[in-house]
Amino acid sequence: MPDPLRTAVVTGAGRGFGRAVAAALVAAGTPVVGIARSADDLRAVRDQLGDGFTALPADATDEDLARRVLHEHRPDLLVLNAGALPHMAPVHEHTWESFSRHWQVDTRHAFGWIRAALREPLAPGSRVVTISSGAALHGSPLSGGYGGAKAAVRHLSSYAGGESERAGLGIRFVALLPQLTPAGGVGAVGVAGYAARQGVDPDALVATMQPVLTAERVGEAVLEVAADPAAAPEHVLDAAGLHPVG
Repeated sequence: MPDPLRTAVVTGAGRGFGRAVAAALVAAGTPVVGIARSADDLRAVRDQLGDGFTALPADATDEDLARRVLHEHRPDLLVLNAGALPHMAPVHEHTWESFSRHWQVDTRHAFGWIRAALREPLAPGSRVVTISSGAALHGSPLSGGYGGAKAAVRHLSSYAGGESERAGLGIRFVALLPQLTPAGGVGAVGVAGYAARQGVDPDALVATMQPVLTAERVGEAVLEVAADPAAAPEHVLDAAGLHPVG
């Protein structure tokens, strides 16, 4: 990387994409502070990654937490990946509570950390990578408000990039929009839901999606955009790699 990363903070680091991102960063020599609600999940990641990983069991939607962590650790890279598992059902079978779940977790957490990054602010040259979703572009009719919540995450990243430029902060904001994949908890739930809707086995649905995006490829993609000062502000991510949006 042109400017070696001294410290990274990763939310949702206990499983799936977040765990893979943390593993890629530690392998590249960057210490990671990983945040997740489950202390057991974080302990397993710590056992896997060793001293390069600091576990911080906490609720990533807590705005006070975001301010404290950014002030204390001053990360060069902030990866916003935390999110809820979707409740898979047609829209008329959702309650408002299940429909709005991702607004209360995915979007709320992205808002709080992005706001903290701008208000702290992070140092010039810092990077903030948000994990949105391909559903932000194409929707996801069985997962309630998931597509809309992830679209809001995408927009928040764009808004923050504009504010960073306007204020001369030098913080880069990049949104990644991964395609549906069985890798990770959210994708596995999504694949199972859409397979049931089509009346097929999940493995049969996955066979139509080849090649599938892996969690490891997500980790690699985060390293790529963090290292590239000319990276586009938004990328669709699939098994073939990064594709700038627009």
